[in-house]
Amino acid sequence: MNSPELLHRLAQAVEKMPAFPRSVQALLELTRDPNCEPKAVVAAIEKDPVITARILKVVNSAFYSPNRKLTSVAHAVLTLGMNTVKNMALAFAASGLLPARNEAGFQTNEYLMHSLAVAGIARQVARRMGHTDTSDAYIVGLLHDFGKIVFALFMAQEFRRSLDLSAETGMPLVQAERQIMGIDHTVASALLMEHWKFPEQVVKCVADHHTPDKSDGLARSLFLANQLAKHLALGHAGDKTMAEFPLDWNLNMGSSWDEMVQAMPELEQTVAEARMFAQPAGSTA
Repeated sequence: MNSPELLHRLAQAVEKMPAFPRSVQALLELTRDPNCEPKAVVAAIEKDPVITARILKVVNSAFYSPNRKLTSVAHAVLTLGMNTVKNMALAFAASGLLPARNEAGFQTNEYLMHSLAVAGIARQVARRMGHTDTSDAYIVGLLHDFGKIVFALFMAQEFRRSLDLSAETGMPLVQAERQIMGIDHTVASALLMEHWKFPEQVVKCVADHHTPDKSDGLARSLFLANQLAKHLALGHAGDKTMAEFPLDWNLNMGSSWDEMVQAMPELEQTVAEARMFAQPAGSTA
């Protein structure tokens, strides 16, 4: 059981985490409105020149191969769609919060690739599972493991021991964290989502992503996406252990991780996009 002292220490660590840029906070608020106008999204993004520059660099890359050079976020939205550009902004904002180094030895470059892959795959899985609004699926995929960043920065020694225990024994990291620290990253991630004022649905999904049987909704999409990203070795977040395929969920997408991959041909584009978003800000496409 989590002690009050431990939860207080974790709450203090969460308070020290930098917030999402105001432009991205505004973007999230806007896009929760189904009647949101694209011009409002463009205006929110353009308030952040760093994110704007990264979006224009990516949309003009060989990956997207535009017919003409896109010179504004508005042009990018018209060409690629509002959701793609919004997801770029979220991805670049999240990557900007990652530390280059940490005392836990946590590999943030691998973490970023894993998170971006899970985000994109979660959106695809949610759509296949019948969710009409998949915008939250991308958000929970991108941020579900951010509690590990809290641990890496503010509980580094304990987190390093947890990472080592998982690697040495094959124990899932979430169990190693509980054994070493008395708490796991799902709690830290959920507290951080609350601190950043995300909706209750997002907070609960992040909290439940290792116990998806508690939920028949978004948490299941996230669980499946997380496992598929591991199965395809798309980065890692300090834990390469795989869960059993949930045969009792009646997914109609196969009965193994391999069959699920084969049933989702759109994964190739999703993974390629994640790799593009994961490129360092100064890299050339």
